[in-house]
Amino acid sequence: MLNDHPDVELNILFGPEHGLRGEEDTHVANGTDNKTGLPIISLYGKTRKPTPEMLEQVDVVVFDIQDIGARYYTYIKTMLLVQEAAAENDKSFIVLDRPNAISATYVDGPVGKALDAEKGIGVIPVTHGMTIGELAMMYNGEREEKGLKKANLTVVPLQNYKRNQWYDETGLPWVKPSPNMLTLQTAVVYPATCLLEGTEYSEARGTNYPFERIGAPWVKGRELADQLNSYKLKGIDFRPVMFMPDSIVDGIKIYPPKFLGEQVNGVEMLVTDRDIFKSTEAGVYILHALKTLYPEKMAWRQPRLDGLLGTSEVREMLDAGNSPEEIIAKWKNGLESFRQKRAQYILY
Repeated sequence: MLNDHPDVELNILFGPEHGLRGEEDTHVANGTDNKTGLPIISLYGKTRKPTPEMLEQVDVVVFDIQDIGARYYTYIKTMLLVQEAAAENDKSFIVLDRPNAISATYVDGPVGKALDAEKGIGVIPVTHGMTIGELAMMYNGEREEKGLKKANLTVVPLQNYKRNQWYDETGLPWVKPSPNMLTLQTAVVYPATCLLEGTEYSEARGTNYPFERIGAPWVKGRELADQLNSYKLKGIDFRPVMFMPDSIVDGIKIYPPKFLGEQVNGVEMLVTDRDIFKSTEAGVYILHALKTLYPEKMAWRQPRLDGLLGTSEVREMLDAGNSPEEIIAKWKNGLESFRQKRAQYILY
């Protein structure tokens, strides 16, 4: 631990969306760390980016947080903002690299908007197939392209890591990076079912199977399972299920889920071959199935859905009656450009 190293003086701790140890799911406030006695500044409240005042007594900023591998998992956005602050305030920035939990080979989805000095998270698709160290290097490259000052970046690489490894193949123990990311299986399907946050449907937050199940009280489980299985998606089966969201998951109080205390009918996702399962594409098929079966219930949470995907095009094409295949085909050119850019920053 850095706090015990004789040559290191820790002055301040910064916490991402789910707190310093990934155990919070409601508003995360500033506080004091019980283990070190150091002040904790939340970067998922009013402050999203360290201010110059916060960095006055800091020479080096170290980022050491486990990411999942999907663009909408907020830790990589936090890394970008901290990296920006380090660049703007002449602080060294060190990234202790971590494995991409869902393997660093699967690249899929619409490519988000270009890096903005205050907003965006880079030109990356939903599943970017990169480690946090590689992303940090790409962020620096994007800053240079835009004429912005680069961070004094050092990436400490992983040892004995192969980019096609899933997290459970690394030999590292699974420590929940956030309250609703209970297992690696959760992470595998997360790029697909997190999109339900942009709808009135439940992604099974508030249960022991978050993101592995979806539904709503008005859904007919067998009907939805049959519709989804009719697409014949590789590496995944859908099975009818019922669940009831609670406010406590694995001993942690979570943000109030949809349909709290109600019986929800839906399906669970059974991954039969994760190496061929295309989670990002599956997300589009899920939205298409729900809109096909229950058109009167498909009320978009438009800012949320478009923000997750980095584009309004998916929602607009679904509303226009386009097929999932047509929607997926639209992002192929952007993906090819991203793959070429990504290749410049690959470490493993």
